[in-house]
Amino acid sequence: MKPESSRARAPTSPDARTAHAPPPPAGQRARSRRNQRLALLALAAMALIWGYNWVVMKKVLAYVGPFNFSALRTLLGVAALFVLLPVMRQSIRLSLDLRGWLRVALLGVLQTGVFAVLMQSALLQGGVGKTSILVYTMPFWVIALAWATFGERIRGLQWLALAMAAGGLVLVLEPWGVRGSYFSEALAIGAGLAWALATIVAKWIKRDYEIGVLQLTTWQMVFGAVALCISIWVVPERPIDPAPYFYIALAYNAVLATGLAWLLWLFALQHLPAGIAGMTALATPVIGVLSGWLELGEQPGGFELGGMVLIGAALALVSLRAMARR
Repeated sequence: MKPESSRARAPTSPDARTAHAPPPPAGQRARSRRNQRLALLALAAMALIWGYNWVVMKKVLAYVGPFNFSALRTLLGVAALFVLLPVMRQSIRLSLDLRGWLRVALLGVLQTGVFAVLMQSALLQGGVGKTSILVYTMPFWVIALAWATFGERIRGLQWLALAMAAGGLVLVLEPWGVRGSYFSEALAIGAGLAWALATIVAKWIKRDYEIGVLQLTTWQMVFGAVALCISIWVVPERPIDPAPYFYIALAYNAVLATGLAWLLWLFALQHLPAGIAGMTALATPVIGVLSGWLELGEQPGGFELGGMVLIGAALALVSLRAMARR
């Protein structure tokens, strides 16, 4: 008998075993590619729905005040999400202790209540394009808040993105110009900050509790709707003009911008990496700018357009970094 080779055989690693695993059947690969294409189409449709909604939310203010519309569209949105939960085979019930429910309530007040009112009030006096871009400064506030609350260090490209966003804000606001008020811009930036604070609270919740995205979205909207309903008793507004466009805008926000858009988003997340989905979602403020330009004639000036491009590039940079870390 020949002696065995003196070379020891290296143990087979899990990666090596995976590398030699048989490829998935052709039918499964075809279904996967088809689902990925459908997911990209779903993201495109979602971006169109959310992007054009900036124009819808602006135009409807001719018939209703910002507090009343925010409360009504949130109530209808909650109804749409409660229908969507069983469609997605997710439980309506949440098993939380008192601290968990308090956190969800805080999230609802910030993300649905404060954010919606500030955003809608900014649209009352400001343009669609500028408001949508300023609201989408949210990720930059999140970077700073995560550093302060969770100790997440700001690294490399994040510093560059923050610098680009700051430069973009200066160009959008044009502080060197002679203007009477920056109230609308302040409201839009405040909406982005409220959204960022809500994001930190959501991260706080997800750290300690196991909750599905759709469940958390639905229940925080319930608390936000309660806060908004209280607010309309505190803040008097003009009577609602029940014009056809008022009902069209409500239906658009409840059925399309809430129910259908969330369904499209969740479908896309099932078949695409979250980083790619997040990058595609950046088309939302771009569509908002273009919609306001084409339908409302809100043509941005040179400095304003340059600032929007800088903020958009900074958003893309943040998303690319997040995608690279996955």
